[in-house]
Amino acid sequence: MPYEPEEPEKPQTPDPDDGLLRRPGRIHIAARQRGADATTLGSLALHFPHVLASLAVVFAASYVIDILRGPPWWIPLGAWALSGVLAFHRPSERLIARWLLGLRHPAPDEARKLRSVWREVTARAGVAGDAYQLWVEDSHEINAMAAAGHIVGVTSHSLSTLPPAQLAAVLAHELGHHTRGHAWASLLVFWYALPGRLAWRLLLRLAACIDRLSVGAAAVVVGLLGAVVIALATATYGLVFLPFATPYLAAALSRRSELRADEHAAGLGFAQQLMAVLHLEREKELTERSGAAAMGIPFAREGVISRLLDSHPDVHTRLHHLQTHLDSRR
Repeated sequence: MPYEPEEPEKPQTPDPDDGLLRRPGRIHIAARQRGADATTLGSLALHFPHVLASLAVVFAASYVIDILRGPPWWIPLGAWALSGVLAFHRPSERLIARWLLGLRHPAPDEARKLRSVWREVTARAGVAGDAYQLWVEDSHEINAMAAAGHIVGVTSHSLSTLPPAQLAAVLAHELGHHTRGHAWASLLVFWYALPGRLAWRLLLRLAACIDRLSVGAAAVVVGLLGAVVIALATATYGLVFLPFATPYLAAALSRRSELRADEHAAGLGFAQQLMAVLHLEREKELTERSGAAAMGIPFAREGVISRLLDSHPDVHTRLHHLQTHLDSRR
Protein backbone atom coordinates (compact mmCIF):
# COMPACT_ATOMS: atom_id res chain seq x y z
CA MET A 1 0.00 0.00 0.00
CA PRO A 2 1.26 3.54 -0.66
CA TYR A 3 2.51 5.63 2.20
CA GLU A 4 1.23 9.05 3.29
CA PRO A 5 1.10 11.90 0.77
CA GLU A 6 4.54 12.84 -0.45
CA GLU A 7 6.26 15.90 0.97
CA PRO A 8 7.82 18.46 -1.37
CA GLU A 9 10.92 16.79 -2.72
CA LYS A 10 14.28 18.29 -1.88
CA PRO A 11 16.93 18.50 -4.59
CA GLN A 12 19.11 15.44 -4.80
CA THR A 13 22.77 15.76 -3.88
CA PRO A 14 25.47 13.23 -4.68
CA ASP A 15 27.30 11.48 -1.90
CA PRO A 16 30.87 12.83 -2.01
CA ASP A 17 32.22 9.31 -1.62
CA ASP A 18 30.42 7.56 -4.48
CA GLY A 19 28.76 10.14 -6.75
CA LEU A 20 25.34 8.49 -6.42
CA LEU A 21 22.42 10.88 -6.09
CA ARG A 22 20.49 10.01 -2.94
CA ARG A 23 16.74 10.56 -2.80
CA PRO A 24 15.94 12.36 0.48
CA GLY A 25 12.80 12.04 2.56
CA ARG A 26 10.31 9.20 2.73
CA ILE A 27 10.32 6.23 0.39
CA HIS A 28 6.97 5.90 -1.36
CA ILE A 29 6.02 2.41 -2.49
CA ALA A 30 3.83 2.15 -5.58
CA ALA A 31 0.59 0.21 -5.28
CA ARG A 32 1.44 -1.80 -8.41
CA GLN A 33 5.05 -2.94 -8.53
CA ARG A 34 4.98 -5.68 -11.17
CA GLY A 35 3.53 -6.19 -14.57
CA ALA A 36 4.00 -7.99 -17.86
CA ASP A 37 5.06 -6.01 -20.91
CA ALA A 38 4.67 -6.97 -24.57
CA THR A 39 7.90 -8.98 -24.67
CA THR A 40 6.79 -11.06 -21.68
CA LEU A 41 3.37 -11.78 -23.19
CA GLY A 42 4.99 -12.51 -26.55
CA SER A 43 7.40 -15.00 -24.99
CA LEU A 44 4.58 -16.80 -23.19
CA ALA A 45 2.53 -17.00 -26.37
CA LEU A 46 5.51 -18.12 -28.44
CA HIS A 47 6.30 -21.03 -26.14
CA PHE A 48 2.69 -22.09 -25.63
CA PRO A 49 2.99 -24.94 -28.21
CA HIS A 50 6.03 -26.25 -26.31
CA VAL A 51 4.04 -26.19 -23.07
CA LEU A 52 1.21 -28.12 -24.74
CA ALA A 53 3.72 -30.68 -26.00
CA SER A 54 5.11 -31.03 -22.47
CA LEU A 55 1.57 -31.44 -21.14
CA ALA A 56 1.02 -34.30 -23.59
CA VAL A 57 4.30 -35.94 -22.57
CA VAL A 58 3.58 -35.67 -18.85
CA PHE A 59 0.02 -36.92 -19.36
CA ALA A 60 1.28 -39.93 -21.33
CA ALA A 61 3.88 -40.75 -18.67
CA SER A 62 1.31 -40.31 -15.89
CA TYR A 63 -1.15 -42.57 -17.70
CA VAL A 64 1.48 -45.29 -18.14
CA ILE A 65 2.33 -45.06 -14.43
CA ASP A 66 -1.38 -45.36 -13.62
CA ILE A 67 -1.69 -48.48 -15.79
CA LEU A 68 1.32 -49.99 -14.01
CA ARG A 69 -0.64 -49.64 -10.75
CA GLY A 70 1.08 -46.48 -9.63
CA PRO A 71 -0.74 -43.40 -8.34
CA PRO A 72 -3.73 -42.17 -10.38
CA TRP A 73 -2.68 -40.25 -13.48
CA TRP A 74 -4.10 -36.94 -12.25
CA ILE A 75 -1.77 -36.84 -9.22
CA PRO A 76 1.59 -36.59 -11.07
CA LEU A 77 -0.01 -34.46 -13.79
CA GLY A 78 -1.46 -32.05 -11.22
CA ALA A 79 1.82 -31.94 -9.29
CA TRP A 80 3.68 -30.97 -12.45
CA ALA A 81 1.07 -28.34 -13.35
CA LEU A 82 1.35 -26.73 -9.91
CA SER A 83 5.14 -27.02 -9.68
CA GLY A 84 5.66 -23.65 -11.36
CA VAL A 85 4.50 -21.94 -8.18
CA LEU A 86 7.87 -22.90 -6.67
CA ALA A 87 9.46 -20.18 -8.81
CA PHE A 88 7.94 -17.66 -6.37
CA HIS A 89 8.47 -19.72 -3.19
CA ARG A 90 11.29 -18.11 -1.18
CA PRO A 91 12.97 -21.32 0.10
CA SER A 92 12.78 -22.80 -3.41
CA GLU A 93 14.26 -19.60 -4.84
CA ARG A 94 17.19 -19.92 -2.45
CA LEU A 95 17.82 -23.43 -3.73
CA ILE A 96 17.61 -22.19 -7.32
CA ALA A 97 20.05 -19.38 -6.60
CA ARG A 98 22.59 -21.54 -4.79
CA TRP A 99 22.49 -24.84 -6.66
CA LEU A 100 21.16 -24.01 -10.12
CA LEU A 101 22.64 -20.54 -10.70
CA GLY A 102 25.77 -20.98 -8.57
CA LEU A 103 25.24 -17.83 -6.50
CA ARG A 104 26.29 -17.14 -2.92
CA HIS A 105 25.34 -14.77 -0.12
CA PRO A 106 27.23 -11.43 -0.14
CA ALA A 107 30.16 -11.03 2.23
CA PRO A 108 29.63 -8.36 4.94
CA ASP A 109 31.49 -5.62 3.02
CA GLU A 110 29.74 -6.60 -0.22
CA ALA A 111 26.37 -6.62 1.54
CA ARG A 112 26.85 -3.09 2.86
CA LYS A 113 27.63 -1.67 -0.57
CA LEU A 114 25.00 -3.75 -2.33
CA ARG A 115 22.17 -2.91 0.06
CA SER A 116 22.99 0.78 0.08
CA VAL A 117 22.86 0.99 -3.71
CA TRP A 118 19.83 -1.31 -3.96
CA ARG A 119 17.95 0.88 -1.48
CA GLU A 120 18.42 3.91 -3.73
CA VAL A 121 17.43 2.03 -6.90
CA THR A 122 14.23 0.61 -5.41
CA ALA A 123 13.38 3.96 -3.79
CA ARG A 124 13.44 5.67 -7.19
CA ALA A 125 11.31 2.89 -8.67
CA GLY A 126 8.80 2.91 -5.81
CA VAL A 127 9.48 -0.77 -5.16
CA ALA A 128 9.88 -2.57 -1.84
CA GLY A 129 13.56 -3.47 -1.91
CA ASP A 130 13.33 -6.08 0.85
CA ALA A 131 11.01 -8.14 -1.35
CA TYR A 132 14.05 -9.25 -3.35
CA GLN A 133 16.98 -11.52 -2.49
CA LEU A 134 20.44 -10.13 -3.28
CA TRP A 135 23.10 -12.64 -4.33
CA VAL A 136 26.67 -12.60 -5.63
CA GLU A 137 28.27 -14.63 -8.42
CA ASP A 138 32.02 -15.20 -8.26
CA SER A 139 33.07 -14.03 -11.73
CA HIS A 140 35.64 -11.76 -13.36
CA GLU A 141 32.98 -10.29 -15.66
CA ILE A 142 30.88 -7.16 -15.22
CA ASN A 143 27.43 -8.66 -15.18
CA ALA A 144 24.24 -9.19 -13.19
CA MET A 145 21.11 -11.29 -13.44
CA ALA A 146 17.44 -11.36 -12.54
CA ALA A 147 15.87 -14.77 -12.03
CA ALA A 148 12.75 -16.48 -10.70
CA GLY A 149 10.42 -14.19 -8.79
CA HIS A 150 12.79 -12.32 -6.47
CA ILE A 151 16.44 -13.20 -7.26
CA VAL A 152 18.86 -10.38 -8.12
CA GLY A 153 22.47 -11.45 -8.60
CA VAL A 154 25.57 -9.42 -9.39
CA THR A 155 29.13 -10.55 -10.05
CA SER A 156 31.88 -10.05 -7.48
CA HIS A 157 33.90 -8.16 -10.11
CA SER A 158 31.07 -5.67 -10.58
CA LEU A 159 30.87 -5.11 -6.84
CA SER A 160 34.61 -4.56 -6.47
CA THR A 161 35.25 -2.39 -9.53
CA LEU A 162 32.12 -0.39 -10.36
CA PRO A 163 31.47 2.84 -8.46
CA PRO A 164 28.08 2.91 -6.69
CA ALA A 165 26.44 5.05 -9.38
CA GLN A 166 27.32 2.56 -12.14
CA LEU A 167 26.46 -0.41 -9.94
CA ALA A 168 23.07 1.23 -9.36
CA ALA A 169 22.55 1.42 -13.13
CA VAL A 170 23.27 -2.30 -13.49
CA LEU A 171 20.88 -3.17 -10.67
CA ALA A 172 18.21 -0.86 -12.10
CA HIS A 173 18.47 -2.81 -15.35
CA GLU A 174 17.89 -6.09 -13.49
CA LEU A 175 15.02 -4.58 -11.52
CA GLY A 176 13.46 -3.71 -14.88
CA HIS A 177 13.51 -7.40 -15.80
CA HIS A 178 11.56 -8.17 -12.62
CA THR A 179 9.04 -5.34 -12.76
CA ARG A 180 8.27 -6.02 -16.43
CA GLY A 181 7.84 -9.77 -15.91
CA HIS A 182 10.85 -10.99 -17.92
CA ALA A 183 12.47 -12.95 -15.08
CA TRP A 184 9.54 -15.08 -13.93
CA ALA A 185 8.30 -15.66 -17.48
CA SER A 186 11.65 -17.01 -18.69
CA LEU A 187 11.89 -19.43 -15.75
CA LEU A 188 8.30 -20.69 -16.18
CA VAL A 189 8.77 -21.12 -19.92
CA PHE A 190 11.97 -23.10 -19.34
CA TRP A 191 10.37 -25.34 -16.69
CA TYR A 192 7.09 -26.11 -18.42
CA ALA A 193 8.73 -26.70 -21.80
CA LEU A 194 11.37 -29.04 -20.34
CA PRO A 195 9.45 -32.36 -20.64
CA GLY A 196 8.71 -31.66 -24.30
CA ARG A 197 12.36 -30.85 -25.00
CA LEU A 198 13.54 -34.02 -23.28
CA ALA A 199 11.04 -36.10 -25.28
CA TRP A 200 12.22 -34.45 -28.50
CA ARG A 201 15.85 -35.28 -27.71
CA LEU A 202 14.87 -38.86 -27.03
CA LEU A 203 13.13 -39.05 -30.40
CA LEU A 204 16.24 -37.68 -32.11
CA ARG A 205 18.35 -40.37 -30.47
CA LEU A 206 15.92 -43.02 -31.60
CA ALA A 207 15.98 -41.59 -35.11
CA ALA A 208 19.77 -41.81 -35.09
CA CYS A 209 19.40 -45.56 -34.72
CA ILE A 210 17.42 -45.85 -37.95
CA ASP A 211 20.57 -46.72 -39.92
CA ARG A 212 20.76 -49.98 -37.97
CA LEU A 213 17.46 -51.13 -39.51
CA SER A 214 17.20 -53.03 -42.75
CA VAL A 215 16.51 -51.07 -45.90
CA GLY A 216 12.87 -52.16 -45.99
CA ALA A 217 12.21 -51.35 -42.34
CA ALA A 218 13.92 -47.98 -42.65
CA ALA A 219 11.81 -47.14 -45.71
CA VAL A 220 8.62 -48.02 -43.79
CA VAL A 221 9.63 -45.85 -40.81
CA VAL A 222 10.56 -42.90 -43.04
CA GLY A 223 7.30 -43.25 -44.96
CA LEU A 224 5.22 -43.29 -41.78
CA LEU A 225 7.03 -40.26 -40.36
CA GLY A 226 6.58 -38.41 -43.66
CA ALA A 227 2.87 -39.18 -43.71
CA VAL A 228 2.47 -37.98 -40.11
CA VAL A 229 4.31 -34.73 -40.88
CA ILE A 230 2.20 -34.07 -44.00
CA ALA A 231 -1.01 -34.79 -42.08
CA LEU A 232 -0.04 -32.48 -39.25
CA ALA A 233 1.02 -29.71 -41.62
CA THR A 234 -2.29 -29.95 -43.48
CA ALA A 235 -4.40 -30.05 -40.32
CA THR A 236 -2.63 -27.10 -38.67
CA TYR A 237 -2.16 -24.99 -41.84
CA GLY A 238 1.60 -25.23 -41.43
CA LEU A 239 1.66 -24.13 -37.79
CA VAL A 240 3.32 -27.43 -36.89
CA PHE A 241 6.55 -25.97 -38.30
CA LEU A 242 6.39 -22.93 -36.00
CA PRO A 243 8.66 -24.52 -33.34
CA PHE A 244 11.50 -24.57 -35.86
CA ALA A 245 11.34 -20.75 -35.97
CA THR A 246 10.89 -20.41 -32.20
CA PRO A 247 14.62 -20.05 -31.36
CA TYR A 248 14.94 -17.05 -33.69
CA LEU A 249 11.72 -15.42 -32.51
CA ALA A 250 12.58 -16.08 -28.86
CA ALA A 251 16.02 -14.53 -29.33
CA ALA A 252 14.45 -11.45 -30.94
CA LEU A 253 12.06 -11.07 -28.00
CA SER A 254 14.96 -11.52 -25.56
CA ARG A 255 16.92 -8.74 -27.28
CA ARG A 256 13.88 -6.49 -27.08
CA SER A 257 13.44 -7.29 -23.37
CA GLU A 258 17.05 -6.22 -22.74
CA LEU A 259 16.33 -2.87 -24.38
CA ARG A 260 13.16 -2.56 -22.27
CA ALA A 261 15.24 -3.18 -19.12
CA ASP A 262 17.70 -0.50 -20.29
CA GLU A 263 14.73 1.80 -20.78
CA HIS A 264 13.62 1.11 -17.20
CA ALA A 265 17.08 1.98 -15.84
CA ALA A 266 17.16 5.14 -17.94
CA GLY A 267 13.73 6.14 -16.65
CA LEU A 268 15.10 5.99 -13.12
CA GLY A 269 17.87 8.41 -14.09
CA PHE A 270 20.69 5.93 -14.73
CA ALA A 271 21.08 6.30 -18.51
CA GLN A 272 24.54 7.91 -18.40
CA GLN A 273 25.81 5.50 -15.76
CA LEU A 274 24.58 2.49 -17.75
CA MET A 275 26.23 3.88 -20.87
CA ALA A 276 29.50 4.13 -18.92
CA VAL A 277 29.24 0.43 -18.01
CA LEU A 278 28.54 -0.48 -21.64
CA HIS A 279 31.60 1.53 -22.72
CA LEU A 280 33.66 -0.56 -20.28
CA GLU A 281 32.33 -3.73 -21.92
CA ARG A 282 33.16 -2.41 -25.38
CA GLU A 283 36.69 -1.44 -24.33
CA LYS A 284 37.23 -4.90 -22.86
CA GLU A 285 36.05 -6.51 -26.09
CA LEU A 286 38.37 -4.32 -28.16
CA THR A 287 41.29 -5.15 -25.84
CA GLU A 288 40.63 -8.86 -26.19
CA ARG A 289 40.51 -8.54 -29.98
CA SER A 290 43.76 -6.58 -30.16
CA GLY A 291 45.42 -9.06 -27.79
CA ALA A 292 44.31 -11.98 -29.94
CA ALA A 293 45.56 -10.18 -33.07
CA ALA A 294 48.95 -9.54 -31.44
CA MET A 295 49.23 -13.28 -30.72
CA GLY A 296 48.35 -14.08 -34.33
CA ILE A 297 44.95 -15.53 -33.47
CA PRO A 298 42.46 -14.65 -36.23
CA PHE A 299 39.25 -13.01 -35.09
CA ALA A 300 36.17 -14.78 -36.41
CA ARG A 301 33.29 -12.45 -37.14
CA GLU A 302 29.90 -13.53 -35.92
CA GLY A 303 27.75 -14.97 -38.67
CA VAL A 304 24.20 -13.96 -39.52
CA ILE A 305 22.70 -17.06 -37.87
CA SER A 306 24.68 -16.44 -34.67
CA ARG A 307 23.48 -12.84 -34.53
CA LEU A 308 19.88 -13.93 -35.05
CA LEU A 309 20.20 -16.40 -32.17
CA ASP A 310 21.92 -13.94 -29.83
CA SER A 311 19.77 -13.25 -26.77
CA HIS A 312 21.39 -9.84 -26.11
CA PRO A 313 21.60 -6.85 -28.45
CA ASP A 314 25.09 -5.62 -29.30
CA VAL A 315 26.62 -2.83 -27.25
CA HIS A 316 26.26 -0.25 -30.03
CA THR A 317 22.50 -0.87 -30.27
CA ARG A 318 22.07 -0.46 -26.53
CA LEU A 319 24.16 2.72 -26.50
CA HIS A 320 22.12 4.12 -29.38
CA HIS A 321 18.81 3.57 -27.56
CA LEU A 322 20.14 5.04 -24.32
CA GLN A 323 21.48 8.10 -26.15
CA THR A 324 18.10 8.52 -27.85
CA HIS A 325 16.49 8.49 -24.41
CA LEU A 326 18.87 11.19 -23.17
CA ASP A 327 18.28 13.33 -26.25
CA SER A 328 14.51 13.11 -25.80
CA ARG A 329 14.81 14.43 -22.24
CA ARG A 330 16.64 17.59 -23.30
